[in-house]
Amino acid sequence: MEFFIRVFLLCMLELAARISHVAANPVSFNQGFDKLFGDQNVVTLDPAGKSVRISLDKFSGSGFISREKYFYSKFSAAIKLAPGYTAGVVATFYTSNCQIYPNTHDELDIEFLRHVDGKCWIVQTNLYGNGSVTKGREERYRLWFDPSEDFHYYTILWSKKWTVFYVDNIPIREIPRIEAMGGEYPSKPMSLYGTIWDGSSWATDGGKSKVNYEDSPFKVTYSDFVLDGCSIDPTQRDSQNCDNSTSFVTNFGGLTKEERIKMGSFRAKYLTYSYCDDRKRYPNLLPECAHIP
Repeated sequence: MEFFIRVFLLCMLELAARISHVAANPVSFNQGFDKLFGDQNVVTLDPAGKSVRISLDKFSGSGFISREKYFYSKFSAAIKLAPGYTAGVVATFYTSNCQIYPNTHDELDIEFLRHVDGKCWIVQTNLYGNGSVTKGREERYRLWFDPSEDFHYYTILWSKKWTVFYVDNIPIREIPRIEAMGGEYPSKPMSLYGTIWDGSSWATDGGKSKVNYEDSPFKVTYSDFVLDGCSIDPTQRDSQNCDNSTSFVTNFGGLTKEERIKMGSFRAKYLTYSYCDDRKRYPNLLPECAHIP
């Protein structure tokens, strides 16, 4: 009986996590986004344009971009990935300002990388600030579910002092902003993107497994978009209006004790690579590593 009670409670917690995302005033694709490239492969799936499907075929990848730029915000979407053999295919959900600041851009990444065995999806997160692309802050994780079978929620919470990545409301990574990072912590307004493209050169088995276009098109669906933050003129690096906002992100004070326990459990089971453990790549670890749980 105790076992069944535990299973029931876990199911209720997962359901509550999904409901919490849906309740956050989702924005439709038509309301908040424009096509970025591969227009013929960007398709809205309902008359109201709530959901969008992007795809990769032998002719083109595709992607979309938010109409507004945001300063310290929470970005979330329900995403269902392409099924079957998808080695070399990269699907993304990320923020960036590279179009405005090409040499000093900021970026926060969630990238989905498929393994060739058909069983294990890898999620990669990354952070760049002020054009620091020579310093990768990558982490990779296995997922405890097949993300091509159903929608799951993926979230980037970017605040002035912390950046947190979530999967189904479970925090999987927290990056503190410390003084030693300087401009390498993202601090300029960013757009939200979703893309799919050919990453054959690196995405699966270090580039050994390529995209097989006989299995194309590869389709990824996004829904329940959340853009919870302060939209801003992208030429402004700070905004009094955003600083005085009463939004959750502006007043975010870091993870709770319970959230840290969830994050620790996830990382113990599913973390497969962290730049903070890579002494060959970084004999002198980057400064924030001393502050990351």
